[in-house]
Amino acid sequence: MEHAAATRDIAQPCLTASYGPDAAQAGDLYLPAQPHPAVVCLLHGGFWRMPYGREQMHAVAQDLVARGFAVWNLGYRRIGAPTGGWPNTGDDVLRGIEYLSSLAGKGIALDLDRIALVGHSAGGQLALWAAAQELNGIRVRAVAGEAPVSDLHAAYQLGLGRCSAQELLGATPDAQPKRYAAASPLHCLPLRIPQLVVHAIDDQAVPIDMSRAYAAAARAAGDAITLRELSDSDHMAFIDPASSAHAVVREWLSTALGVSEP
Repeated sequence: MEHAAATRDIAQPCLTASYGPDAAQAGDLYLPAQPHPAVVCLLHGGFWRMPYGREQMHAVAQDLVARGFAVWNLGYRRIGAPTGGWPNTGDDVLRGIEYLSSLAGKGIALDLDRIALVGHSAGGQLALWAAAQELNGIRVRAVAGEAPVSDLHAAYQLGLGRCSAQELLGATPDAQPKRYAAASPLHCLPLRIPQLVVHAIDDQAVPIDMSRAYAAAARAAGDAITLRELSDSDHMAFIDPASSAHAVVREWLSTALGVSEP
């Protein structure tokens, strides 16, 4: 189901589209004035829980579309909903990304050869994980994790997000070690595409050591990865388009996707 937004203002979604029957299985598409634009798919955080949704990334989407990117701000089923949790949450992300090819098939001119995934916190886990999966009709060119939860076993051990990893996966690592490994970006390496991981040194929600360990493992696996450690930031800065954290990601996306600001 699709419907046009009430306004065609470039700072607002031009289209909200559903890729499944659940209300959470939907995304907002933002289109710039430039023809055939590169696409950034945004994945919000919130430790995979209700009520946090794609509205968290609305301001970032507004900023990116004004700078020449098409933006697909993607929602997914979360913990707290009857059908939320793994594997449905991950499946939603894959189906939602694949829906970009359906949008292009409906006459919306997107450059599907230039797609990047960007995820914040729990959305960072989803972005990095999705970049390692086989997607029908879609090839992801680059991926960025903003303070990503890249190791679900470590997230469980640390009790991050009030034990959200156990809620997401429905078990402890001892009970389901393969499930934890399959869902952890750390165990999906190499991704074989350029990666950016950005993390505040003093992050109080997800420790920077997790990103340091992930970046080291990615390099050891042969991946091209950039780790940016921010001394003037915090965990939530990434959803503020005026922050230095977002500026790092935006500039990297411009290079990775070959987008010049209008």
